[in-house]
Amino acid sequence: MTLQLAEILDDGQGLKLSWQSGRQARFHAVWLRDNAQDPETRAPGNGQRLITIGDIPADTRLVAASIDQGALSLTFAPENKQVAFDATWLARHAYDVGAGDQTIGWLPSELQLWDARHQAQLQQAPFASLQRDRGALRDWLAAVQRDGVAKVTDGPAESGALLQVAGLFGFVRETNYGRWFEVRTEVNPNNLAYTGLGLQAHTDNPYRDPVPTLQILYCLENSAEGGDSLVVDGFAVAKRLQEEDPRGFALLSRYCARFEYAGSDGVRLRSRRPMIELGPDGELIGIRFNNRSTAPIVDVPYEEMRAYYDAYRRFAEIVDDPAMAMAFKLEPGQSFIVDNTRVLHARKGYSGAGSRWLQGCYADKDGLLSTLAALSEVQQEAAE
Repeated sequence: MTLQLAEILDDGQGLKLSWQSGRQARFHAVWLRDNAQDPETRAPGNGQRLITIGDIPADTRLVAASIDQGALSLTFAPENKQVAFDATWLARHAYDVGAGDQTIGWLPSELQLWDARHQAQLQQAPFASLQRDRGALRDWLAAVQRDGVAKVTDGPAESGALLQVAGLFGFVRETNYGRWFEVRTEVNPNNLAYTGLGLQAHTDNPYRDPVPTLQILYCLENSAEGGDSLVVDGFAVAKRLQEEDPRGFALLSRYCARFEYAGSDGVRLRSRRPMIELGPDGELIGIRFNNRSTAPIVDVPYEEMRAYYDAYRRFAEIVDDPAMAMAFKLEPGQSFIVDNTRVLHARKGYSGAGSRWLQGCYADKDGLLSTLAALSEVQQEAAE
């Protein structure tokens, strides 16, 4: 993007930029000084900031602004410091978008909501291609970011192979269940996941704070009748509830539910978070929903509790609606990953005949998003 005009505003407190495309944006002088890219402000190797906010004079202002061959040059007082800015970088980081433009429950543009009608669009890739092809891995990771779920096919049907899937982008998050856990029928299980019972769609470990943000389930054996896996887009469920019952959405996002787990000796996990979690600016950022782990809800006022339960019931009904779910039966060597802050997963009940053996583990989204960003940067540099 090419800059056309730079105009100092408010006695140097601000700057207005105009690009040849017609776009305009304003920046504060203190923001520009804080985000200077010169080697005294940012480490050349890793880009980390070398100064603190206290190192920036409180009376920082702009005294000169010029455009030379599309680049912006600024001079700050009282430091008399000259800094150059890239026009494209400024356009990408513009914050002059107006206050209060976002609606409650808004979602980033890179996310896509889905339901049962999108079954054919479920991203999947052979394990070997994800290992050797950085482009295929980038596309698969992008799908996890976009949809909150993706599959892997043609992996080795051997115990512990799920750790190789996690290793494609990050690290396993160890919990009281271990580095990974077995999902198969057990005698006297400490979790209902280890039985042949069907499970309502849920997010895992809502009793942790923070929750594991990714979960991988990997199939080793699946000859039992039934036991299909289901996934539900919790954000789509929340948006549907918001459309049908705005007050119910507000109640589930305003008041905290409680979750707990005490199924193992020496373990007492508890959390207090809303079933529908919003960021400070109204962004829909998380779902916690697990009927097995919901503790007594005590943070809702008496006057609101009945309406809260009505909203809770309706949320669960939407979760259970077959039109919201994608279903598939994993074969040995297949696996799927879910964004555990967004996508609920479930399974149908299965019979005692045959066998069903899955392994699961947790990981964190920051590693996945970091790997995706790095791969995308390489792709962008190659394209340039």
